[in-house]
Amino acid sequence: MYLVLIAWLYVTLMMALAEAASPNGSILGAIMTFVLYGLLPMGIVGYILGTPARKRAIKAREQEEQAAYEAAQAQVASASKAAAAPTDASGHTPASTEPDAGSQPAAAAEQGGVAPMREEP
Repeated sequence: MYLVLIAWLYVTLMMALAEAASPNGSILGAIMTFVLYGLLPMGIVGYILGTPARKRAIKAREQEEQAAYEAAQAQVASASKAAAAPTDASGHTPASTEPDAGSQPAAAAEQGGVAPMREEP
């Protein structure tokens, strides 16, 4: 891809030099020739041909971020599991059906977690 772009820019540079060296040519004409025949079209072509590479880079970056997020979540989960799991004197974790040390009943899930909005008259 880059070889074609470089070759076309070389051709347009030679066209611009011929325009500048011509008896009827001008420097402004040479600059316009190089920009309008060389830089502008090749910039568009390079952007279009580079789209798949940009998409691959974005996808790779997203996958890397997702893997880092999952690793952080696994680390947080393992740390909270280790901190939350009480052990008894023998070193094993008691079953979740056993009551806690204070003999309090287990808490039930809250009903209606979001309060309804009040309507204005």
